[in-house]
Amino acid sequence: MHIEGALEPNQKFELAERNGLSLPYGSVEDVIASYDFNDLPSFLAARYEGDAVLVTERDFYELAMSYFKKVGEENLIYTEIFFDPQAHTSRGVEFSTVIEGLHRAQLDAASRFGIDSQLIMCFLRDMTAESAAETLEEAEPYRDWIIGVGLDSDESGNPPLKFKEVFQEAGKSYRLTMHCDVDQENSVGHIWQALDDIGVERIDHGVNSLEDARLVKAIVDRKIGLTVCPLSNRFVVQDSRSTAIKTMLDLGMLPTVNTDDPAYFLGYMNENLRAAQLDGSLTITEVVQLMRNAFMISWAPEAAKTNYIRQLDDYVAATGI
Repeated sequence: MHIEGALEPNQKFELAERNGLSLPYGSVEDVIASYDFNDLPSFLAARYEGDAVLVTERDFYELAMSYFKKVGEENLIYTEIFFDPQAHTSRGVEFSTVIEGLHRAQLDAASRFGIDSQLIMCFLRDMTAESAAETLEEAEPYRDWIIGVGLDSDESGNPPLKFKEVFQEAGKSYRLTMHCDVDQENSVGHIWQALDDIGVERIDHGVNSLEDARLVKAIVDRKIGLTVCPLSNRFVVQDSRSTAIKTMLDLGMLPTVNTDDPAYFLGYMNENLRAAQLDGSLTITEVVQLMRNAFMISWAPEAAKTNYIRQLDDYVAATGI
């Protein structure tokens, strides 16, 4: 889940007005109509355009609090949030402005809504490895606020190996994940790089792993979690790939369902779960397993994970599903 991707159109207008910025749209409906993505680059162009309205610590706080309020209404109790500092520092916003706003919202969400959360800092793969290293250095004073490091943005021409050295350094302090988006150039090769050359614990998306039986076995053997995002898949590759989720479950893999950029792909957790269940013909037992997988592969403290899974099991037992 990318926190910048939770910027709803109405909030985009509010922040633009407050920060004295103009948008190339006349209404919320015009913004939504512009979300006509047909691949990853066309989505990213819209996402980064939206990021421009995020300027102050208050902006990042309000963005995150809007997200927390929404997911609280959906009965979520734990979330791990990506943020893209380079998308902001590259246009003059201080790293501290971004993370302090997000962290303050995390604290308030825990006390007001009972939602626990952790931050994962992502490097933008279409920027240089040197820029990623500088971002890692900027994060040092906030190490205790960040659980992991990931890699996202345009995958074309930007393989995991490009960032091997900075991820080796990041791995000394943080847990590691990487995006391997759906149907990208050399998708299977990039997943192998993320596993063998980078040493990630999770793969974000990773649907193309099913094309290589040996890769599937490696993912199962290493208990690598996969974060699949049905609604964003519908936009980017015109298919939710929910049948792939069912196949992953059948093969003993650890797929989970996630929202990706919910404001841009028009759906939060419940909508993504609904799409996965309907498109993938998933049973209730399989949906429960997806939720169990989510807690299992999370980077929550072990005691918290045990508690979350117990709550899930108690719910299943109480409802008889």
